[in-house]
Amino acid sequence: IASLLLLTSTTTAFSSWVPKRKSVSIHQNYRITTRQVTADAHSSVTTASSASDDASVEWDMSLFSPAKINLFLRIIRKREDGFHDLASLFQTIGFGDYLHIRKLGSDAEDDVLTCNMDGVPTDRTNLVMRAVDLVREKTGIKDQFFQMDLVKYVPHQAGLGGGSGNAAAALYGVNELLGNPATLEELVEWSGELGSDITFFLSEGTAYCTGRGEIMTPVPPLPNSAGTKLCIVKPDIGLSTPSVFKALDYDKLSKADPENVLQIFQTEGMSPSEDEKFINDLERPAFKVLPDLEELKNDLISCGFETVMMSGSGTSIFCIGSTSDPEKFSNLIESRDDVNVYSTEFINRDGNGWYTSPDDTSTKIQ
Repeated sequence: IASLLLLTSTTTAFSSWVPKRKSVSIHQNYRITTRQVTADAHSSVTTASSASDDASVEWDMSLFSPAKINLFLRIIRKREDGFHDLASLFQTIGFGDYLHIRKLGSDAEDDVLTCNMDGVPTDRTNLVMRAVDLVREKTGIKDQFFQMDLVKYVPHQAGLGGGSGNAAAALYGVNELLGNPATLEELVEWSGELGSDITFFLSEGTAYCTGRGEIMTPVPPLPNSAGTKLCIVKPDIGLSTPSVFKALDYDKLSKADPENVLQIFQTEGMSPSEDEKFINDLERPAFKVLPDLEELKNDLISCGFETVMMSGSGTSIFCIGSTSDPEKFSNLIESRDDVNVYSTEFINRDGNGWYTSPDDTSTKIQ
């Protein structure tokens, strides 16, 4: 659906410019507002059915799976194995998916995964299934299978880490339901076998990541960053990460020392700075592949946000703070039928529990 999609709590900082529209409720205090309301909350984003809609299913655990943004992303070098060394400051946000899990009986012979989003595989190519297999392999507990329902809202090819976050939630949840045979440190170590960004989501929500992204150094929440408001602007079109890296011009990478940039963030937080700290070395190649994306960023900058930058390899662009010209921002979004807008905020998790969305405490174990 080509629609303006606003995911927001009742206290959103962007409520002043939201057009008056019909709404459908979703996940407790969150609401979806669209130009074109369809039959139910899930179908306004997707069209496939979801097992979590079945009231007869008693889930043992329901986990919020947050998305992330990259506050800075430096590409350091291309490695001999074809991957790239990077340095990036990751931050979780209160926009994400939900993973529902329950243990199956002793007669079960395999896991079952369902998903509400069309096009998402539910076989063992899905990182959620691979994460469950990995926990069984590493712990040696091979006779327990699970039913899982993945309720997705984070779009594909967005640079928001949706699939990686889902895998991290599966690692955490399945380990909990098995009685915690693995420590968090072991989950962190194993997660690198599945993908680069998964490790980050096992942090407490703010981390400095190096290597391919799998070497994680947790850092405390940035000064004065709790609840920082932002909106994510996502064009319908996506970009594959390989296509962006293929367009990379190594001579035009930032020269900023990532350790210095990290220090600036840790000192100043999200406050305006005279130093260059919001850096994404993948913006230039992404804009080369998709020039319209650069035009969209420039249009958003003209709306007067504090910071506007692409996340990861795109195509999402995040806008931090409130726009100084709400009417211009509203008119910009209204004029385009090819973008979705999600209003959210920074979140972190308590080290003793998993992430919760800003208005949701649905994580539970029965």
